Amino acid sequence: MDRARDDAAGQADRAARVLDGPTPKYAQLREILRRMVEHELPPDTPIPSERDLAERYGVSRLTVRSAVGRLVDEGLLRRVRGRGTFTAHRRIDLSLHLVSFTEDMRRRGLTPGSKVLSIATAVPPEPVRRTFGLTPRASAYRIRRLRLADGLPFAVEDGWYHPGVVPSLLDLDLTGSIYAQLAQRHGVRFDTAYQTVTAATAGTHHARLLELRTGAPLLVFQRVSRVGGRAAEDTTSWYRGDRYRLTVSLDTTSSTRAPNSGHITKPNPAVQGEHR
Repeated sequence: MDRARDDAAGQADRAARVLDGPTPKYAQLREILRRMVEHELPPDTPIPSERDLAERYGVSRLTVRSAVGRLVDEGLLRRVRGRGTFTAHRRIDLSLHLVSFTEDMRRRGLTPGSKVLSIATAVPPEPVRRTFGLTPRASAYRIRRLRLADGLPFAVEDGWYHPGVVPSLLDLDLTGSIYAQLAQRHGVRFDTAYQTVTAATAGTHHARLLELRTGAPLLVFQRVSRVGGRAAEDTTSWYRGDRYRLTVSLDTTSSTRAPNSGHITKPNPAVQGEHR
């Protein structure tokens, strides 16, 4: 048994070495650090310095810098100016079903929250007006919020709501789930949604709110949600690309399904909406 344990320890030690061979040293070190980040270090933990890693694995600091840079690009590590490099928060799979952000975060063991950025009753832009079927001068509710999980910024959302379908919206606690409160107080339940997903980079405004560098990757969700067949919500949400990933199930029958079925049906994917 002792020999088997020693053999296993020897294999683990060899696996953690950077060796001469066909695989570039930066790639070997990247995988060593990946295992360390994914299996040993919790989020927001500092990793060893470039000098320490170079000495530990017998490589140059340039090799270390290249390996760490790849993991920063992947969102597993994050650099903090003047402090060092830290493990990032694990990415969350975006579930492709109609559920509130509040409920979804609680299911994941996180504490949800929202910061209201602005509230207004205003004439919506033309595309939103057409979606809602409003007359040219009719007003709608507009609510902008910063969505949080465990106190950390996850998304910025800019939502328009049809006042004829969503009653007394501005009387709700907008730091909580709009969906849940409308269901409990008024019996209004969002039953279908059509959503598109695109990639973008953070401008100055979204970078500041989401605590990102300018140019960081974002996932942009544009969604129209309905109540009893009537368009009630038209929202654009900007999610941090380093904290989310989108997973979609595909099968050979997806081309025959409706756009809101949760399957990709076109090169520009449309999936069922979520996260209010």
